[in-house]
Amino acid sequence: MPQADGLRVSGPLPPGSTIGILGGGQLGRMLALAAARLGLRCHIYSPEPESPAFDVAAVRTVAAYEDGDALDAFARAVDVVTYEFENVDVASAERLARRVTVRPGARALAVSQDRLTEKSFLRDLGIETAPFTAVDDLGALAEALDALGRPAVLKTRRFGYDGKGQVRIAPVGEPADALAAIGGKPAILEGLVRFSREVSVIAVRAVDGAVACYDMAENVHRAGILHSSTVPARIAPATAQQGRVIAGKIMEGLDYVGVLGVEFFVVGGGPGEAMTERLVVNEIAPRVHNSGHWTQDACAVSQFENHIRAIAGWPLGPTTRHADAVMTNLIGDDAENWSVLAGDGEARLHLYGKREAWSGRKMGHVNRLVGPRATRSGGRPV
Repeated sequence: MPQADGLRVSGPLPPGSTIGILGGGQLGRMLALAAARLGLRCHIYSPEPESPAFDVAAVRTVAAYEDGDALDAFARAVDVVTYEFENVDVASAERLARRVTVRPGARALAVSQDRLTEKSFLRDLGIETAPFTAVDDLGALAEALDALGRPAVLKTRRFGYDGKGQVRIAPVGEPADALAAIGGKPAILEGLVRFSREVSVIAVRAVDGAVACYDMAENVHRAGILHSSTVPARIAPATAQQGRVIAGKIMEGLDYVGVLGVEFFVVGGGPGEAMTERLVVNEIAPRVHNSGHWTQDACAVSQFENHIRAIAGWPLGPTTRHADAVMTNLIGDDAENWSVLAGDGEARLHLYGKREAWSGRKMGHVNRLVGPRATRSGGRPV
């Protein structure tokens, strides 16, 4: 039987409890696998009948995220609810939260789903982002370009991911064409940040407010989709510490429980100038994150297990790294090479069980450990 009092979980969830997960993609799949290792069951809620997370879940619900009756039944059947992607309807999360504990809370969804809200939230915390301004029509876009200059990036406020919903406006570009390219939707214009590399930190916060961070990864994107994450990132120790502090500040501001991914631009620095590096936040993800998949093989406790530990009220596991690592996404037809990868003694292959591959679809990933090398840099409290 559920251990919640209808609003809050009463103490750590014992083994045998049920974790409810909104979303049935690969992140939900890997969360369910991590939960099973701890003796916890998972109930996956997804509108897609072929969701890959269903393959490893104890219970499934196939229903729309807006189906009130299905949500109420789901709440009665689980002990705590989490989500594997940030586009869950906020009203649905709030409905669930009136019946069962939801971690992270609905506010994290509300903030991360709207780029303007997200950047305003970060600015109010004193965290640097790209300069930005709201754009609702062509006139507002013209004014924003005058204020921020060109080149700039126009992004839809909502439902943009993996490079979708955004277009770069070049110095000679036509603003009307850019607005048409994103369907004329409410948008945000961001000034261009000239950066040396992109990095991210995976952080986790417990019910009692304890925070731990994994080592920062250096990320390479292709066509707006993450291609690879390499750990450790080529940044100064002080820059890595800045990232941990920023992640902790964000989670505290959201009263967050669980794993959070924070993506940064590294600005400044260079030979002999390491101390001039600084981090500019690109975006946050209130969930386990693609750039943290390397933790499955390079850490004793992965981001997935630590998320389950956090939302279940358990102590956090260590975030220390026992080896350098490179994570490479398998996109579309890349997964057809599975037999070669399975025979590669240096590769740790993770496939998501998706039945069809298409361009841009994440089908799996490969982790490669680089000359096991102990480190003490992870797991520092913020």
